[in-house]
This record gives sequence, C-alpha cells and structure tokens, in this order.
Amino acid sequence: MAIETARGTIDVSKSNSINLLHSKAVGLAGVLFLAVTGAAPMSAMLGNVPFAAGYGIGKYTPAAFLMATIVLTIFSIGYAAMASRVSSVGGFYSFISQGLGREVGMSAGIGSLACYSLFEASLTGLFAFFGNLWLSQHFGINVPWIVLALAMILVIAALAYRDVKVSARLLGIALILEVIMLVIFSLGVILAHGGTNFSGDSLNVFKVFTPVAEQKVGSVAIPAGEAAVGIFMAFWSWVGFEMAPNYAEESRDPKRIIPQSLLISVIGLGLFYTFVSWCAVAAYPTEADMVAKAFSDGVNFFLTPVQSFVGGWGYQLMSLLILTSSFACGMAFHNTASRYLYSLAREGVLPQAIAETHDHHKSPHKASALQSVLAAVWVLLYGLAYGFDDPSGQAWLGVYTLFAVLGTGLLLVLQAVVSLAIYMWFKKNGGGSMLTTVIAPLISLVVQLVLVYTLVANLATLGGTNGFARSIPYVGLAILIVGLIWGFVLKSANPKAYDNIGHMVNEG
Repeated sequence: MAIETARGTIDVSKSNSINLLHSKAVGLAGVLFLAVTGAAPMSAMLGNVPFAAGYGIGKYTPAAFLMATIVLTIFSIGYAAMASRVSSVGGFYSFISQGLGREVGMSAGIGSLACYSLFEASLTGLFAFFGNLWLSQHFGINVPWIVLALAMILVIAALAYRDVKVSARLLGIALILEVIMLVIFSLGVILAHGGTNFSGDSLNVFKVFTPVAEQKVGSVAIPAGEAAVGIFMAFWSWVGFEMAPNYAEESRDPKRIIPQSLLISVIGLGLFYTFVSWCAVAAYPTEADMVAKAFSDGVNFFLTPVQSFVGGWGYQLMSLLILTSSFACGMAFHNTASRYLYSLAREGVLPQAIAETHDHHKSPHKASALQSVLAAVWVLLYGLAYGFDDPSGQAWLGVYTLFAVLGTGLLLVLQAVVSLAIYMWFKKNGGGSMLTTVIAPLISLVVQLVLVYTLVANLATLGGTNGFARSIPYVGLAILIVGLIWGFVLKSANPKAYDNIGHMVNEG
C-alpha cells in the first residue's frame, strides 16, 4: 500500500502495488541532457532566430534572448524551490494540483500531456523538412514529408522502450555535437569579421520592442515587423528546460539535482543563445542584408555564413546536425509526454494498464507506445486536412510551426498557473524565502500572462491564417476545459482517483 504523508500526498516509494520507474538511473548530467535537449539549441537557433530577426526585431534579436534569460531565471527560482520540496513524475500537473486544488491540477495534467505530445509531432515536421532537403541535395530525390515524420516517430518509439539511460546517452551525444557546431559557427563569424560587425546595441534589452522597419533591400520588399514576434520566438526557444522535474523519480537525490538542473539549464541556455544569436546577426555586412536574408531565405540564415566562414564541411555538418537536433528534441518531448501518461494512469485518472513499467528496463513502455500513437495521429490528421506534399508549406510552416505555437501557448498558460500554485503552496506549507516563494513566482505569473496575450494578439504573424491557425486559442482553451470538467467528474464518480490527482510523490 502507498503511504499518505502529512501534507495529504501519497508516497509511492512505500508501496508494493505500484509499478515504479528506474530509481537513481541518472545523475545531474543525465537530467540536464534529458531536459536541455528538449530545448534543442540547434533547432532553436536555425528555426527561431531567422523568424525573430526577419519578421520581428532585426538586430535586437540577441537582446530578446537576453531578456528571456532574465525572465525565465526568475520563473526558475520559484519552480526550483517547489522541486526541492516535491518529487513527482507529474511535474506541472503535481505542483498545480497541490497548490491550487485537484480540479485545476487535472486541467493542468491534460494540458501538459497535450502540449508535450504536440511538441513531438511538431518536431517531426522540422525533421521531415530538413530531411527532404538533405535527401534532395545528396540523392536528387523528394520524399513525402509524412514518410519521414512517421519514420522518426517509429525510431523514437523503439529507443524510448528501453531504459531511460539509453535516452540520456543518445540525447547527451546529440546535445554536445549541436553545441560544438554552433560554437564553430560563432568562432567562424568572429574570426571572419574580427569583431567589427558586433554592436553592443544589439544586447540592449530596452530596445526589444523596436520592430524591423518597412524597407526594400535589393529586390526583397520587407514589411514592418512585429516586436512581439521577436520576443515570442526567443521565449519559444527555451521550451523543454522545464521538463526536469518529470525525471525526479529516475534521478539520484532529486531534491538537490532537479533544482540545480533547472537553474543551470535556463541560465546556460540563455547565455549560449544570446551569444550565438549575436554572432548570427553580426555575420552579415549590414543590418539590412541580415534582415533581408532572414525574411526571404530563413532556411539558409545560418547555413550560408557557415559555408562562407567555416567551409563546405561546416555546411554539410550543420545540415546533418539539424536532423539529429530535431530528432533528439522530439525524443525528449516523447519521454516527457510518456511520463505524464504514466503519472495520470498511476493515479487512476487513465486506465491503470498504461502505468505498467517494463520488467527489465523499468521504462513506462506502455505509456511510451501510446504517446507514439498520439504523435502519429496528430501528424496524420494534419496531413489529411492540408495535404501530404510540399515539405516547405506543410512540414515546416504547418506541422512544425502550428503545432509548436499551439503547444507553446498551452505551456505559457501552465507556467503562469504553476507560478501561482507555487506561491499558494508555500503560503500554506511554509518554508523558502520571500524571494523564492513570493516575489519570483508572482513576477513570473504576470510575465507569463503577458506572453500569452502576445501570442494571441500576433497569431496571424506567428501561425498563419489558415483554419487551424485561427482556431489555436480555442483548441488550447478546449483542452484545458476538458481537463477541468474531468476533475469534477472524478470527484463524484471516482473519489479514490480524485484524491490521487497530482498527489503521488516519491520520497524514497
């Protein structure tokens, strides 16, 4: 039997009837690889910087990354404080349940599951786009994007079936290679220009609201940018770092490791992103040339200068690493979505069979298989609605961008709600300091709500104007409402499952 603690939570480490994950499987480095790879530095830089620079704020793109570093560090202060007190595979779901009540927690659980499930599907679009580009360049063939997307899902399913150590090692290798390549790119720019193209003004966080001016550069007509787009793309680049608490049960000394990994990842990513994006905007002779390239040929925004300043081998390696980056990122999101499914099933909210773990690997193999099916359904539904051809229009601008916008919108709402939950939990249970339990969570709450407004107000620029893009706010709201209603249904229909919502922790 599981043991109920003084806070009303249930300690699953004292239970003989609950299938547990692989205890103490990974240390600090492993958790960092699992979480930071979800942020996918290569995918974030090659996918988001051109959009921020060409459609948003031009040379002030590095300042947006610097501002995001500051804001997300503030968020992480409270988030890490909560992680040091509550160890649960449920992450956001558990924190919100314990801080704001089970019904709101249930809404967060369904919302968290949906956004990470969507993120895996989203990354298949990026993988399919660059995969088709690589195949056409090297073999002269074009492969339908759906084939590459489903192939990625199948390979991830096979790898995630095994011990979490396998995922940590593979993601660690991918992450290290991404970072090395981006450092080589940055050094190439620095050596080529001798630092003369670098402007300190690009790091001025007070100018992140300065949009690109309407202009014509050669034959490229550039419309006025939207500052909010540049800011949003910067914040989007961090999605994944917040997954660290979901590996609490599989890490050694989680109450120390998880808070450390959160702060290390958000600050480390922030400094790295700011530096690389600064090098990217400095790679071009003038700001006008840079904006024109970002607007008209964003796919090659990094690839063109790396070929010029590093060489053909750098171009080929970066073209290959964007594939491994998008694959690794999708795998990291798959792992997190699987653990949300496992957590919900273990608590009786979903069928208990989903919570079974593998006899040998101790992986949530049934939850993992279900997530693979969900990811495949997402991409198939999009393909049936909008077509399986045109990798540029459907894989890049459709599957990757639109699923990511929907998932990120949900995540921003959850980050706002979890900030409030952290404040309420510490107010009720005590502990922490004024900075970690009051100031940081409340500042984060306000900022996350502003970002949600930024997303909705600029949806046409960020997501396009097709039917799916226009429906994104309503789809996200519907997911959260369904979760909330399900929480109330469980309260009367299944009181035992209701009591478990977000309250199973591992104190072992």
